[in-house]
Order: sequence, then structure tokens, then C-alpha cells
Amino acid sequence: MSDAETARRRLVVLRHGETDANAAGVWQGQLDHELSARGHAQAKAAARVLTALAPSRVVASDLRRAHVTGQDVAQACGVPISTDPRLREIHAGAWQGLTGAEVREQYPEDMERLLRGEDFARGGDGESIADVATRVRPLVEETVAAMAPGECVLLATHGVTGRTLAVDLVGLDQQLSWRALGGLRNCHWIVLEEGRAGWRILEWNVGALADPDPSELVIA
Repeated sequence: MSDAETARRRLVVLRHGETDANAAGVWQGQLDHELSARGHAQAKAAARVLTALAPSRVVASDLRRAHVTGQDVAQACGVPISTDPRLREIHAGAWQGLTGAEVREQYPEDMERLLRGEDFARGGDGESIADVATRVRPLVEETVAAMAPGECVLLATHGVTGRTLAVDLVGLDQQLSWRALGGLRNCHWIVLEEGRAGWRILEWNVGALADPDPSELVIA
């Protein structure tokens, strides 16, 4: 690998591990849920794999499911962690706490708009994808501005926020990306690298090789 390649900066955007609400198909938004036993196991498995990318620090959403996931990575890599509320999940307004089926039943017109790829405030008084991009962009800019050549920083966040900030950083159209790119699975990540012409996606929706059995979880 050339000196120029080793000096390239990288961002890793990691979605949190599974919660019971994820498993039940509930719209969490900015509700603050704990990781499930499987989520804890996923986070520890992901942390072991992510040590190979040698992040220098972790910045996490202050919502517990992302913060705890980020803590596992920081501990495995021996690096500091900080939190920032700008990495929170999209606020889903009145949809928060409802299952997908309940949202379809109570807000059928909105669900049709969502399936057509329209961007609008979720749950009436929540955020749109454009709102999320506006919220998280300054954090990404601050993070990148503080990075040294060759440095890797990991952002522990949420599914919608993670893919939104990654797409925004590389300059892709948000609506097109939602049609063309799959959603981030629990404890999967995106790797972004800075090249000569700007940031690019190196890896998308990558995870540990196997979803761990929560019975194998060891609480340190």
C-alpha cells in the first residue's frame, strides 16, 4: 500500500445492535431503548471485527442503544468515546412506539407516500430525511476537520441517520439512494474513505460473519 493510500482518512458509520423494539417491528425514532441480549452479543461481535479498522476514537448518539454499542467498540479498540445528540435517530413524531402494522392502519396515506419515496415529516410533527441531513451535517464536518491524515473515526448511530449522513457526505441524491441501497441492519456498518475527488463509499452494510447467539454473551 502506498503512502498516499495509508494517509487516506476513513469514517466508519455503525448502526446499533438489536433492541426488543427492533425485533417487534416498532418505530423507535428517538425513544430511548436498551439493547436486547442479542443486541449486546451483536455489538461485541462487531467490536471484535472493527478493531481491524483501528479507529482512533468513537463518537456515539446519546441514545442508549447506540451509546452502548459504541462503548463496546471503544473498549475493544482501546480508544475514547464521546456522545453527541446530533447522531440520534430520525424523530418519527406520532409514529414512535407504534408497530409498522399500526402505522399502516392509522396513517395509510402517509405510508403510501413513504413507499413512493417521498420525503416528509414522519408522524406529522417528526423529522424528514432532509431534516436529519441538516442536523447531522455539521457534526460530520467538525469530525472530518479534526481528523489527521490516515485517521479513522467511528460514528455509532442509527439506521436512518447513519445512511443519511453517509449519502450526504458522498453527495448522492437521498431519494435515489433510498431506492438503490439497502437499509443498514443491526450492528452493520458503512466504510467511507476520502479520495482525491472527495469522499466515497468503500463498503456498505457490512457486519460480523455470523449473527451471534445471545447465550454466548459474556458480561464483563
